[in-house]
Parts: sequence; structure tokens; C-alpha cells
Amino acid sequence: MPFVMTVATAPFLILGVGVDDMFIMISCWQKTKVYDKVEDRMEDTYKEAAVSITITTLTDVLAFYIGLMTPFGSVQSFCMYTGTALLFCYIYNITFFGAFLALNGQREGSNRHWFTCQRVEQADGVRKGNACSVGGAYDPVTGAEEEMPINNFFKMYYGPLLTNCWTKVFVTLLYLGYLAGSIYGCFQMQEGIDLKNLAPDDSYVAGYYDNEDRYFSEYGPFVMLVIKNEGFQYWEKSACESLTTCLKKIESSDMVAKNMTVSWLEAYEIFGAISGLNLTNEKVFMESLPQFLTHYPDFYQDVSISDGKILASRLFIPTVNISTATDEKEMLNFFRNTALTCGKKLDLLVYHPAFIYFDQYAVIVSNTIQNIVVATAVMLVISLLLIPNPLCSLWVTFAIASVIVGMAGFMALWDVNLDSISMINLVICIGFSVDFSAHISYAFVSSEKRTANEKAIDAIYNLGYPIVQGAVSTIAGVVVLSAAKSYIFRTFFKIMFLVISLGAAHGIVFIPVFLTFFGCCSDSCNTVDDKEQINSPAQDTGTVVQLSETQVATNMHTYANVNQGHTN
Repeated sequence: MPFVMTVATAPFLILGVGVDDMFIMISCWQKTKVYDKVEDRMEDTYKEAAVSITITTLTDVLAFYIGLMTPFGSVQSFCMYTGTALLFCYIYNITFFGAFLALNGQREGSNRHWFTCQRVEQADGVRKGNACSVGGAYDPVTGAEEEMPINNFFKMYYGPLLTNCWTKVFVTLLYLGYLAGSIYGCFQMQEGIDLKNLAPDDSYVAGYYDNEDRYFSEYGPFVMLVIKNEGFQYWEKSACESLTTCLKKIESSDMVAKNMTVSWLEAYEIFGAISGLNLTNEKVFMESLPQFLTHYPDFYQDVSISDGKILASRLFIPTVNISTATDEKEMLNFFRNTALTCGKKLDLLVYHPAFIYFDQYAVIVSNTIQNIVVATAVMLVISLLLIPNPLCSLWVTFAIASVIVGMAGFMALWDVNLDSISMINLVICIGFSVDFSAHISYAFVSSEKRTANEKAIDAIYNLGYPIVQGAVSTIAGVVVLSAAKSYIFRTFFKIMFLVISLGAAHGIVFIPVFLTFFGCCSDSCNTVDDKEQINSPAQDTGTVVQLSETQVATNMHTYANVNQGHTN
């Protein structure tokens, strides 16, 4: 695969993705018991984190590999390089980064400083110690590291607020507004890429295209009409009439300038009439042609002559009223269809250097839809295999579709057209749109809470902070591209910003609320009302308090034994 310019954006993407997975692993590591063996802590960490990051990695990698189905070489190169890099990033996270977690656990277990590796003061339940002690400041009730303030915010404030009845109504209305804006934007989407955007902003090419649009926008490309038939009899009247008929058919279009075709054959006929040459005679025609080309060197490259025979020749047809990508696509199709129908005997070929860009307009929409549909189906299969409930898998698929619609709509409102560059980023969108929703859905399924609201709060508590960290880190990794002088890099930033923002909004706002609306994704979920839990018997409360005190005592005793072991 060749290394194309779009691949240069991949490192920024990989940086954000790699950090996301590390945040998930660190979050799970912090919830393990600090006095457990390193092996047990690693087991608990991987039990919680491995499935989650495996789901997201599989969806991301497969989304990129599905992009190989596109006929555009630049898209294929980008998808191959980035998909493979994501695969290696995943391997490094579950091997190298896991190994560093284990080494850090051993350092914590021996109470050594994070930098000097010297032994530091022991921590206990009363004296918290410092971050270099075992687990830093730990909670004697749970035996795990103390929760960060942001985690408490998600658990004590944000989660209950999000599951409030009126908040759910507001979130639903907000989603309907988001959906309406996205659909409106989809209808405003434009196809095509301005050729000046392929060059840096400070390139002279950009100025050239600006001046061309300002002063010569009336005229479009001068399309080359090539006669490839080596046996074409230019001197015969019937052959010339066939060519003239074809040219008139082309000039009948509103997209072609009338009587402005640049034809060496027409000029040669005028030259012959002035010189008194009988150009209907093959010998005279061929012998006088070099003399004509010498007098009119502008046509010299329009005729290919070898061994006294014309191998091929070309004419130039100016176009008009070409201002949009749709016009360019229609013009391209018109010329090609006309050349096929009226030029069977002539063996005509139409060409212009810009046709390589116009070609994509014919397939960009169909290929984009194909990639999105196939990738979404693959995401659904992966979710069904790895998330132990079909309903939650369907919600993950719903999140993918919702984010894609939002992406398409808002990128159109942000002046991003549908072209091969934005198509690459839409492929990215397919993979990343599933990340946050898959994390939350899996946490919802895995929660041992009883009601749907409790499960939603627990899922947000466990993964709300890692999702925010991942979103911020990914956006921070690509924000530098927003100031780039290249349209390609700026487009990459815009779409990455949109997909991460919309994905995070679905993960911590929309999906948790919708999961509480449509029932639980777990067989253990029941419909116990919150009031029943509040009004539970006092004996149960006392039992819980007693159990908590017993657990504290047990944990303190175990931790004292560990510390005594370290001291000895």
C-alpha cells in the first residue's frame, strides 16, 4: 500500500485511541483491592476492562478494514495503515501496558516511591499516607483506592439527576432536536471537492483557482475529444460528416459552448481551401499535413503521425455553466455517453485532467452508503457476540446509526462536503461511534444492581469519568490539526471532533436514559420501586451497618498482616 498524505493524520488518531483504552484499564485497576496480590488485582482489572476494550478495538479495526471495499486508492491506503496501527495499539495495551500495571502494583505493594523507588511511610486506615503507599489513599471499607471527586460527582449528583423523571423528558426532547437538526443537515449536504483544497492554503494554486472562479467562472473545463481509430479516413467526406454530426450532438447540450470547438481538422480544411489543395485526396492530405502543422504549431501536438499514418488526433470542446459538483458529474456522464453512442465507428475518448476528481462523484454516495451499511451490520454481530444481551446489542447499533446521521448532518452544516476525504472520516465515524455506547451498555449489562435506574447510575459511575477522559484526550490529540494550512487535516479535525463529541453525548446522556425507558438488559433486573428500597425494614439496615463494620474490621486486620509482612 502506498503512503498517501491522508495517512499522516493517523498518528493523532492512534494517540487518542490508545489513551482511551489505558484510561479504561486504569479505572478498573483503581477499583481493585489494594491489599490483594498483584496477580489478583490484574485478574480483576482484565476481567472488567478486557472485554470492553476488545469490543471497541474490534469495531474500530473492522470499520477500517471494511473501508478497503472502496474503489479509491487513497481511502484504501488510509484504512489499511490505520486499521493495522489500531490492532497493534490494542496488543500493546493488553501486553506492555498491563505489564507496567503489574510492575507498578509490585512497587505499591512494597511501599516504594514512584520515582526513586525508595521505601516510604506505611499507610493505614487512620493515616492515609501518600500516593506512594500501597494504593495511595485507600478506603478501609472497600479495600480499594479512594474514589476521585469526579467519580463521586457521577455517582452522587449526575447519575441521580440523569435518571430523574423530568430530566429524562428533557433528554428525550433534546435528542429529538438533535435528530431534527441532523436530518435537516443531511438534506443540505453537497458532493464534490474544490480542487484548490488539495493544495495548502498559502500555495499559488489556491490563488489561481480563486482568480479563475472570479474572472472566468462562465467557462468550465476544455474537454479533450480523442479519435483513437487508426483507420479513420480524415480525407473522406463521409467520415468527416460522421465526425461533424457527433460534434453537433455534443454542442447541442447546454453545458457546451456553441461554435467554439478547437479543431485542427477544421483549421486544416480552411488552410487547404486558401492554398488550393484537394484534401479529399489521401496522398495530398497526408503530404500537406506536415506543412500545415509547421505553419500552425499550436496544432502540432494534436495529431500523432507515424510512418505517414495518423495514429490518433484530438479536438478540444469548451464547456459552460459548470459551477457545482452535480454539474461536473452530469457533464462527465454526458460526454462519455455521447462518445459511446455516436462515436462507435470513430472510437472516441473524452478526457480532462479534472475527470479523475469528477469520477468519484459517480460512486461516492453509493460507496459511502455501502460501507456504512456493511460496517453497521458487522458492529451488530460483534455486539451480539460480546455483549450478553441482544437488546443492549441493538441499542449499540442504534447508537451507531444515530451518530452517523448526526455526523452527516452536522458536517454538512460545518461546510464539509461529501468527497473521498470526508468519506475516509465517515469510515472512522462508524468505528468510533460504537466505542462509548458499547462501554456503557456493557457496564449496564454487567451491573448487579436491581432496578434499571440503579444500573444506569452504576454504569455512569464506573465509566463516566473514563469516557470523559477518553473524549477529551482524543480531541486534544487532534485539536492541533484545526490550525493546519491543509484542508485535508482541518476536515479530519472537524469530523473527529464531531464523532467524539456526539459519541460521548450518546454514551453518558442518551443511551443511559433510553436503557431505563425500555427495560433492563439483564435477567437479574426487576421492577423494584425506589420507595420500597427506602422503606425497607430497620432490621435490614442494622444488618447492613453491622456487615459494613465487620468488613472494615476484616479489611483492617488483613491490611495489618500485609504491613507486618512488609515490615518483616
